[in-house]
Amino acid sequence: MEGPQADLPLGEIITDAQDTNEVRHEFGPLPDRRFLDRELSWLAFNRRVLELTEDPHLPILDRAKFLAIFGSNLDEFFMVRVAGLKRRIATGIAVRAASGLTPREVLEAIWAGAHELQIRQAEIFTQEIRPELSRAGVEILNWDDLSADEKAAMDSFFDSRVFPVLTPLAVDPSHPFPYISGLSLNLAVVVRNPETGSELFARVKVPPLLPRFVSLGDERFVPLEDIIASHLHELFPGMDVLQHHAFRVTRNEDVEVEEDDAENLLKALERELLRRRFGPAVRLEVEESIDPHVLELLIDELGVNSQEVFRLPGLLDLTGLWAIYGVDRDDLRQPKFVPKTSRELSEVESSSAPDVLSVIRERDVLVHHPYDSFSTSVQLFLEQAARDPHVLAIKQTLYRTSGDSPIVDALIDAARAGKQVLALVEIKARFDEQNNIEWARKLEEAGVHVVYGLVGLKTHSKLSLVVRDDGDQLRRYCHIGTGNYHPKTARLYEDFGLFTCDPQVGDDVLDLFNVLSGYSMNTTYHRFLVAPHSIRSGLIERIEREIEHHRAGRPARIRFKCNSIVDEQLIDALYRASQAGVPVKVWVRGICAIQPGVPGMSENIEVISILGRFLEHSRAFEFANGGDTEVWIGSADIMHRNLDRRVESLVSLKAPEHIAEVDALINLGFESNTAAWLLQSDGTWLRRTHNADGEPLRDIQEFLISVRRTRGRLA
Repeated sequence: MEGPQADLPLGEIITDAQDTNEVRHEFGPLPDRRFLDRELSWLAFNRRVLELTEDPHLPILDRAKFLAIFGSNLDEFFMVRVAGLKRRIATGIAVRAASGLTPREVLEAIWAGAHELQIRQAEIFTQEIRPELSRAGVEILNWDDLSADEKAAMDSFFDSRVFPVLTPLAVDPSHPFPYISGLSLNLAVVVRNPETGSELFARVKVPPLLPRFVSLGDERFVPLEDIIASHLHELFPGMDVLQHHAFRVTRNEDVEVEEDDAENLLKALERELLRRRFGPAVRLEVEESIDPHVLELLIDELGVNSQEVFRLPGLLDLTGLWAIYGVDRDDLRQPKFVPKTSRELSEVESSSAPDVLSVIRERDVLVHHPYDSFSTSVQLFLEQAARDPHVLAIKQTLYRTSGDSPIVDALIDAARAGKQVLALVEIKARFDEQNNIEWARKLEEAGVHVVYGLVGLKTHSKLSLVVRDDGDQLRRYCHIGTGNYHPKTARLYEDFGLFTCDPQVGDDVLDLFNVLSGYSMNTTYHRFLVAPHSIRSGLIERIEREIEHHRAGRPARIRFKCNSIVDEQLIDALYRASQAGVPVKVWVRGICAIQPGVPGMSENIEVISILGRFLEHSRAFEFANGGDTEVWIGSADIMHRNLDRRVESLVSLKAPEHIAEVDALINLGFESNTAAWLLQSDGTWLRRTHNADGEPLRDIQEFLISVRRTRGRLA
């Protein structure tokens, strides 16, 4: 392991913290306000998602899908990031962010920006998506739009399927205001007692387990809340129903667990998950037409302020559009893409599955999902290992996986076959905690050795290790990925994965597993950089090496592809490289705190973002290295949490064709005829969709699909 901290154990949290406002070097001091704000950069990312919903070149169902994605993204942002800002303000630790803004200033900017974005989302749905869906024959109707026969059918549906599960809750001196669960859709109802003339308030929760959009047949749908609202008289017989208004609450649902040891972690996390249900409200969404007195009651009872109230035109909770996206209308969505088996695993397309272990024994294999099939590479690798009588042991990290995971099934099969199986389950993976707890217990019951990693650190590395008796020797077959072992998301997320039998990588993977499962304090690796110990220092060391190459007249450049880049020390290193004249290119999907194009600081830095049908998720770090190009791939983004509070791993690629493949992908992303968003120095993103002649630019994901359909590669 290189760097000044080589003698420190991995289990310690290393931050390398420094005062980022006092960076000085031979090029002069960097300005104080040189970082874009992390939270506002995230809002800018979700704005890019929203822009996809306005793209007339996308099929209408895909536009509706992005509208749902925008909504779920914003939900999580409020549940975690906004909740965290409010918590810091409330506890008095409201220190300025690296951007120079106080938490209060950031919060004010978030409220303003999120209000504008949500109103824009509602208007896009009302004015564009809903009418265009209707023209295509997919209708989302209001109750008053239904025919007499349809209303009769919905009357029957309500009586048999909805009414029995509804629980109207009164609010009066003997009935306190009910608890409103986070992200639930509700109706605020005002009724009048005809005998006394008194007006009363009640809350009706829209059942989350029933379809949000109820099918009328013939691709016609009506919102469930509309059906309930039209039958409120049945819930309040003898009362006059005066008003009803939809509302939705977002709560602080971040999980904080301070565990003393792994034995207590499961119970501590389960307690925290229960507490999360009752977190304070951080946002109140209401219909634009809500009565002022009803709104005042909700504000008082929920404890929100006026800035946290979002009055929206049209339907609330457009995450429900996922159901509409699922209609059987392939003509209204992008053509389906069925991944093929990687050419490196099967040179000739055939109906038989490749012998993954045999191929890896002969050569390294780099797969690129979803263009290369996950099921005939990573999944098959573990399934074949589980069945192979010569395989002695399997070790696996699981950060997120699906409810019906063949990966988990393979580990269980291997354990039942008598193999030594270790699963490192990260049960603190945000919003997958309960799912992962259940899988951890299922694995334990099958005889798998389940561990939960290191106290104080999340294990985010994507690692598989298979130990096989090959007769002449015990050989280690490894997979190191940039994405989760999740078969469903592997069809939607863009990721790299390296298969190798290289002894050095085998040593690295085995040593890291021993650190995670035992008492090993190893910090020396051959082809790995491992956080929280050496990824930051290792990347900075390589950035500084590029500066020296440039000064010596040797080839020098730096190119990163990642989900987010926030870490101030690494950004400062990139600024120094730019000042030295080293060209720096950063391809980022989400948050970016870099200010590119600032004279004297970052004029040699270019930042792009690409969004599309697949979620750009791979992490790759390329250095020209004086002509001997070096490429690293792995699990880490350039964020404090990844570099300081998670176990992450990067592996160096060695095969020239694999280095060329990543290099060609990054070249493609930055070509001027590729559609992308370009980051401006003020934090705004400029979308590049057409060339000077008005012709559409290349969609990189569709281009890669076309390459894979012919079983080709970029390099």
